[in-house]
Amino acid sequence: MTEGTAKVTLPSDTQILITREFDAPRHHVWRAYTEPDLIKRWWAGKKGTVTSVVVDLRVGGQWRYVMTANGGFEVAFHGEFREIDVPTRLVNTEAFEGVPDPDGTAGLVTVTLTEKDGRTYLEALCDYHEKTIRDMVIDSGMESGMQQSYDALEEVAASL
Repeated sequence: MTEGTAKVTLPSDTQILITREFDAPRHHVWRAYTEPDLIKRWWAGKKGTVTSVVVDLRVGGQWRYVMTANGGFEVAFHGEFREIDVPTRLVNTEAFEGVPDPDGTAGLVTVTLTEKDGRTYLEALCDYHEKTIRDMVIDSGMESGMQQSYDALEEVAASL
């Protein structure tokens, strides 16, 4: 396991770049990242319980994940798939439903998976319309939740 090893950098005023290595082959990471039953096992990390996962994995298809956080409140995200290149690249919008204008503040997330020696290297580039939105995402505490989710994603992918 490569626990808690995701790196977050800010390549520009409107971008967040997340990189992480997984001790699992790329096709297993892809499955864990895109199949609803597998997403339910990792997306909430230790921060709650996933209650709903909808994935229409096609260009123009919608996705939505919902969890009940440990504090008893609901957290939901949704978006649309823009590009799909199995198992190397996935581009989708990502909107947090807990803000007044989720779709107006949505990011565009480009995930790239490469494999070397049975290990998968993930790069997730998140683009936002403006710096204030990017900073809001950073200030939300997203990194701790993302670390937990990616640790759990690795466990699920390695178990396949």
